[in-house]
Amino acid sequence: MADDSRGPDGILELATGFMAAKTLLSAVELGLFSRLGNGPVTGDRLRDELGLAKRSARDFFDALVSLGMLERHGDTYANTPDTARYLDRASPDYLGGWLEMLNERLYGFWGQLTTGLRTGLPQNEAAGRQPGETDFFGELYSDPQRLRDFQRAMSGLSARSVDALAQAVDWRGYRTVCDVGSAQGALLAGLLTAHPQLRGVGFDLPAVGPVLTEYVRERGLADRVDFVPGDFFTDPLPRAEVLIFGHILHDWDLPTKRMLLEKAYEALPEGGMVVLYETLIDDERRVNTAGLLMSLNMLIETPGGFDYTGADAVRWLTDTGFHNPRVVPLTARESAVTAIR
Repeated sequence: MADDSRGPDGILELATGFMAAKTLLSAVELGLFSRLGNGPVTGDRLRDELGLAKRSARDFFDALVSLGMLERHGDTYANTPDTARYLDRASPDYLGGWLEMLNERLYGFWGQLTTGLRTGLPQNEAAGRQPGETDFFGELYSDPQRLRDFQRAMSGLSARSVDALAQAVDWRGYRTVCDVGSAQGALLAGLLTAHPQLRGVGFDLPAVGPVLTEYVRERGLADRVDFVPGDFFTDPLPRAEVLIFGHILHDWDLPTKRMLLEKAYEALPEGGMVVLYETLIDDERRVNTAGLLMSLNMLIETPGGFDYTGADAVRWLTDTGFHNPRVVPLTARESAVTAIR
């Protein structure tokens, strides 16, 4: 949240925020929270099990205590209730897939933000190429391990919004839902678990099929979810009563955003619903810092993507022909926008 009263201490805290972020991300990388999922351990034992040098291990652990990521009693360290739930890989609510991607990819790329601001070009693996010279998703999905890591990261990013979306929208009048850009299927799994009348379709590039099939099978939903391979640039969207775009529109420039909404309008039946959810920027562009930073992340990652406000989405949906657009808060960071065909 924006703070108009930052003094020197607040400015310094903001400027050194990358230190706290990397401390947390390194802990996730090391599997520290997962190790503590087996129970509290002494600092010496934790240091040895993680393979850390003696010099700074204590500072590292105590920095995590100070950041609210660990509890310490004497020389014994333990997860907090939140880190036990969200950062232990054995937990069904594990968020670390997204944090792992932040650590492995985005943390380094964000070091080139100034270059991105000056050039308007991505600063990820495509750095140095001109727009149109690379297909980010095509390259990413060509490597099976990178694909699985990315899909897991997207599930971690979306987890809390999926739970909220299942409750915040009235699903009683619908029977079929298609997730456009479905990743491994976490959204469909969440919705179908909460609403037994729903059947789901995952629509994504062909390489995603085996990942989604495995994911929904593990969750006992294989008989209620179908995978449709396709490319939303060249193929029509599957027909369903509800089409969902979760963290999809922000990847693309405005003409592409509008094209996808037009395709959704064509695919939906009369009375069908479209759902967008993102880290929406607040309409005044002052409060939801996470949305503004996510939009900068689109500069780092994509040739033309940007995040947007609820008012922007309502205008685009209305221009496309949808009616009754509604902004639905989901979490402190994310919101959905729904509209009817």
